[in-house]
Amino acid sequence: MPTSQGRPVTARLTRRPGGPARLRALLDSGQTIVAPGAFDPLSARLVEEAGFPAVYMTGFGTSAALIGRPDVGLLTMTEMAGNAGRIAACVDIPVIADADTGYGNPLNVIRTVGAYEAAGVAGIHIEDQVAPKKCGHMEGKLVIPAEEMVQKVRAAVEARTQPDFVIIARTDARAPEGLERALQRGRMYRAAGADALFIEALTSEAEAREAIEAFPGVPLLFNWAEGGKTPPISLERVKELGYRIVIFPIAALLAATGGMRRILREIAQAGTPAAAMSELPTFAEFVDFIGLPQVREAEQRYAVKAGPGTADKAGPGTADKAGPGTADKVGPETGARDASDI
Repeated sequence: MPTSQGRPVTARLTRRPGGPARLRALLDSGQTIVAPGAFDPLSARLVEEAGFPAVYMTGFGTSAALIGRPDVGLLTMTEMAGNAGRIAACVDIPVIADADTGYGNPLNVIRTVGAYEAAGVAGIHIEDQVAPKKCGHMEGKLVIPAEEMVQKVRAAVEARTQPDFVIIARTDARAPEGLERALQRGRMYRAAGADALFIEALTSEAEAREAIEAFPGVPLLFNWAEGGKTPPISLERVKELGYRIVIFPIAALLAATGGMRRILREIAQAGTPAAAMSELPTFAEFVDFIGLPQVREAEQRYAVKAGPGTADKAGPGTADKAGPGTADKVGPETGARDASDI
C-alpha cells in the first residue's frame, strides 16, 4: 500500500491494533511510563506529538469536556468508554483509561472491561470508592468494603479477553482510613490479580516512598495531580522511588482552559483575535496536524478515474440533478488549506 512518511495512507483513519501488548511491553521494559492526561482526541494527539510513550484518559477532564461539570460520578460507563474509544482511535500510543468504580458490582465490571477492550484502550484503573464517586483529591470520599473490591478486581481480570490488557487497582482509602489500611487494601487487590496498583492521594514524599517499599516488584502508578493533595515531587525523584507509571491528569486541561480564556478575553476587549494570532498555530499548520494531508492522499488513492464516455454513461440530466454548487463541493480540492476555504 502507498505510504505517507512511511505509514499507510489510511493510518490516521483507522485504529492501530495491539495497544495492550504495547503497554505490557512498556511495563516489562523497566522504564517509567510517563502518560500525560488527555480529555479528548485532539489533546491525545498533542500528547503523542510531544513524544510520550502513552496517554492517560482523565476522568476529571472527560467530565469537564463532555458535560462541563466536576468529576463526581455524573458520567455513565458508555460515555466514558466512548470517549476512550475516540481517543484510542486517533493515536498510535497505548491509552490508559479511567474506569471509575467499574460502574457497579462485579457483573457491571465485567461489562465495563468488555466495553473498554472494544474501545481499543490498553488498560484501565478501577477504584474502591462508594458510588457516586468523587475526584480522588476532593473531600468527602467513602470506600466500599475491601472484600467487595477484591471481587470486582477478580471479575475484571477474568473478564478480559486479551491477556495483555492491563488492570490497575486503585484504592482511595488513604483519606478515610489512613495509609496503612490503604496499603493493606493494595495487597488484597494485588492478590486478586491486579497487574498494577494505584494508591491515590498520598500526602507526602514519605508516604510515596512507604507505598513503594510496601510492594517490592509490583508496578505502582503515581498520580502527579496538579493542585491536588499529593505534593509536587520532581519526575526524577518519582523515578528514583521506583514508580512505573506517572500520570499528569489535568495539566493539558488547565492549559487549554487558560489559553481559551486569553483568546476570548482578547476578542471581548478588542473585537477580533487579530492581535493574538501570531501566538497561535496557523490554520494550515493546524489542519496538517490533524491529518488533512493523509486524508487528501486517501482521496486521491480511491478517487474514481474518469474515462472516455464517462459523461455519456452518467445519463441525461445528471448535471441538473446534482444541484447548484455541487462542483464546488467535490474533487481533489475538497480539503480546506486556509481559512478562506471554510
